[in-house]
Amino acid sequence: MSDEGNIITDLGLEGPVPNGADTLPSAGIISQYIKDLSVENPNAPESFQWTDAPQIDVQFNIGARQLSDEISEIELKIALKSVAQQGTAFIVDLSYCGLVGMRNLDDASKHAFTYAEAPRILFPFARHVIAEAVRDAGFPPLLLEPIDFNGIYLQQLAAQQGEGEAAPAGNA
Repeated sequence: MSDEGNIITDLGLEGPVPNGADTLPSAGIISQYIKDLSVENPNAPESFQWTDAPQIDVQFNIGARQLSDEISEIELKIALKSVAQQGTAFIVDLSYCGLVGMRNLDDASKHAFTYAEAPRILFPFARHVIAEAVRDAGFPPLLLEPIDFNGIYLQQLAAQQGEGEAAPAGNA
């Protein structure tokens, strides 16, 4: 008696088993890496003697580059600058990237994963790189506050939709 064409009932599946069809949506980080890191300590060793509290300016940006139909490079750029009354103590520029695989996702889900979820996953690792770079520059490690990438994404999405609704429909 042949087993070909039998219905698998032990697993609760009814009907023939699909032959390698991968139709479930999936997304995840394939790998992550430092693409570029710059650390400047322009006023050392004098800056180690400064006693006033510095102002820390942190800027971040998210970029994406499609490498193939299913793989994108997500780039989390973080730039920070520590400035005291006497001058700049240190500058750190980091470009931290992740290769992301996405399959069987609609465009809205791909966009959300690219600009909200992937940066959320990458950020703790980028945060660690920055803390170590600042420490290696001779200063106490700088631990960046967590960033709510999903909240920022939703705000920007709402703002873009609001702009679209506020645009005039035609000429008067």
